[in-house]
Amino acid sequence: MNYICSIKTNIIMSFSDLFDSEFKSRNKGHFSAIVRVATADGEMSQEEKEFLDKLAIRLEISSAEYEEILENPLKYPINPPYLHTHRLERLYDLSRMVFADHILGPRQKEILTKFALALGFTPGNVNYIVDKALSLLVMNVDLDTFIYEMTHMNR
Repeated sequence: MNYICSIKTNIIMSFSDLFDSEFKSRNKGHFSAIVRVATADGEMSQEEKEFLDKLAIRLEISSAEYEEILENPLKYPINPPYLHTHRLERLYDLSRMVFADHILGPRQKEILTKFALALGFTPGNVNYIVDKALSLLVMNVDLDTFIYEMTHMNR
């Protein structure tokens, strides 16, 4: 009986480890993509650095991983979400961080536009998407309302 319990525990732990590993890898890829955007112009402003510090905590990026990604952001593949809904979820999270902390000040729209492009939104409508996202955050909407409004904004 103990042998069967041990096998069940190992299987459950293996699935859990796999999920955790995939989750961490996706977060590293997401963080790496944002670091690439922040450093695309050759410099990282103090505001962008503070934003990355907070984002790293939120994505559960360790200090060692943080430094490694800053040194070589190309090490981790960019995994932009395939589904539009998942892109909107990431945009919601990034928008809330940019908007709520006001870390980026007047540059919040510019930086959020860069992030939206990195998430896979098209250059042709990215400004409209960012304006809509920021206006929804002013109204303090939740994720479900954000996704609904963003999905139906052309109607």
